[in-house]
Amino acid sequence: MAIFINEPSHTFNEYLLIPGYSSAECIPANVSLRTPLVKFKKGEKPAIELRIPMVSAIMQAVSDDNLAVALAKSGGVSFIYGSQSIESEAAMVARAKAYKAGFVPSDSNVKADSTLADVVNIKKATGHSTIAVTDDGKPNGKLVGIVTSRDYRVSRMSLDTPVSEFMTPLEKLVVAKEGTTLKAANDIIWEHKLNSLPIVSEDGRMLYFVFRKDYESHKENPNELLDDHKRYVVGAGINTRDYKERIPALLAAGADVLCIDSSEGFSEWQKRTLEYVRETYGDSVKIGAGNVVDREGFMFLAECGADFVKVGIGGGSICITRETKGIGRGQATALIEVAKARDEYYEKTGIYVPICSDGGIVYDHHITLALAMGSDFVMLGRYFARFDESPTEKLLVNGSYVKEYWGEGSNRARNWQRYDLGGDRKLSFEEGVDSYVPYAGPLADNVAKTLSKVKSTMCNCGALTISELRDKAKLTLVSSTSIIEGGAHDVIRKDTSSNER
Repeated sequence: MAIFINEPSHTFNEYLLIPGYSSAECIPANVSLRTPLVKFKKGEKPAIELRIPMVSAIMQAVSDDNLAVALAKSGGVSFIYGSQSIESEAAMVARAKAYKAGFVPSDSNVKADSTLADVVNIKKATGHSTIAVTDDGKPNGKLVGIVTSRDYRVSRMSLDTPVSEFMTPLEKLVVAKEGTTLKAANDIIWEHKLNSLPIVSEDGRMLYFVFRKDYESHKENPNELLDDHKRYVVGAGINTRDYKERIPALLAAGADVLCIDSSEGFSEWQKRTLEYVRETYGDSVKIGAGNVVDREGFMFLAECGADFVKVGIGGGSICITRETKGIGRGQATALIEVAKARDEYYEKTGIYVPICSDGGIVYDHHITLALAMGSDFVMLGRYFARFDESPTEKLLVNGSYVKEYWGEGSNRARNWQRYDLGGDRKLSFEEGVDSYVPYAGPLADNVAKTLSKVKSTMCNCGALTISELRDKAKLTLVSSTSIIEGGAHDVIRKDTSSNER
C-alpha cells in the first residue's frame, strides 16, 4: 500500500518570522550574507563561497553570459543554460570569464594596413573602443600600436585611411611585460594617467589589456565574486545525456561550477553523471545536483558526490509539473525536511553539503524565510528574468513594459533533456508555460533593494549571519485570514500613479 503523509505540505507564504532580541550591533550594515556554494569538510573552508545567497536559474530566458557578469558583480553566481549546443554554451562561459579578468584577452585586433572602415566595423560588432594593432592582426601577434576612439573622427576622415596613419605607435605607448601583477598594472595606469595598459610577452607579442574602468568597477562593486585569477565566477548547466562531451568543453571554457539541470534528481541518471565526474576529475570539479523534496532524495545525491543539492519540484512560477504529473511538494515543507537531512549528514560524515531552495519565491521576504528554514542559498528564475541583463526581449504590452519568460519544460524551450527518463529524445508534453514578467530595470539596483530587506529582517531576528539566523529564527504558521491581515486592508488605497503626494 502507498505511504501516506497526512501532514499537509506548506509554502513560504504560510509562514512568518517572529522577531527576536536585537542588540545595538544588529544593524543591516553589519550583516554578512556570505554562504557556501559547494560542500566542505568540518573545519575547512568551501572552495567557492557566495557573497550573497542568490544564484540564477538554468533557463534560456534567464541565464546567459550577460546576466552571469551582472550577477557576479553583485556577489552571486549565474548558471548559464545548458539547453543549447555544447559550442554555444561554452562560448557563453568563455565570454563571461573573459569579460573582467583583470587581464583581458585582446579579441579585437587589426593590422597596420587595415583601414578606418575595419576599425569602425569592429567597434559596431563588439562595442570595443580599444583595438590592438598587431603585425598579423591576430590576438597574439606582435604589438605595433593601439587605436582608440580618440585617434580618429569618422566625420573628418576617409574610411579608406590606413590604420598606420592614425594609430598610436608602439614607441609612444606605455606597456608592461608578462608577469606584471594586477596591482602593479593598476599602479602604472594611475601613474601615467592611462585608460588601458597592454601586457606583452618577452618577445613583444600581445597578451592582455588591463583597463582603468575595471579598477573603478571593482570599487563600485565591492561584493563582486572573483576566482583566483580575478575573473568572474561563472556556473553552467549540464544534462544527463551528453555530459561526457559537454563537461570537458565547459571546463575548458573556464566554468567554475556545474549543475545538473533536471526536474527530478532522485534517479540513476544523476548517479551516473556524478560518478563520471568523480571518476574523471575527482573533487576538483564542483557540481550540484537535484531537484529533490525529501530526506531520501538528499541522502541519495549527497552519497553520490553532489557538491550541493537543489530542493524543489513544481514550485516555479512557470512550472506546471504538479498540474500535469501530480508530483511535488510545498516548498517550505520540502526545504525544512531536506535541511534536517543535510544537518544529519554533516553530523554523521563531517561533510557539509549546501542546499539550494529552487522555486516558490514570490516575494523578497520569502528569501529570508528560505534561509531561516535551512537553505544556504536560493535559485531564482522569474526574479532575474525581469532585468535588463536577462537575454529576453523587452516589450510594450497593454501599456506596460514586460520581458518574455518561458519555462524549460515549455514547447518553446524544448529542453527534453531536463525531463529525461531514458526514453525517446523528445518532449512528450509540456511542464512549463510561455509568459511575460513585468520589466524591472537593472539587476544591481533590484538585488541591492532585495538584500536590504533580507538584512533588515535578519536584524529583527537578532542575526548578523545566515548561520546565526538559522539558529535564532522562530517561525510560525499562519492562517488564510492572517495572510489577509498582513496586507493593506480596510482602507482606500491612493493611486500611486498620480502626481499627488
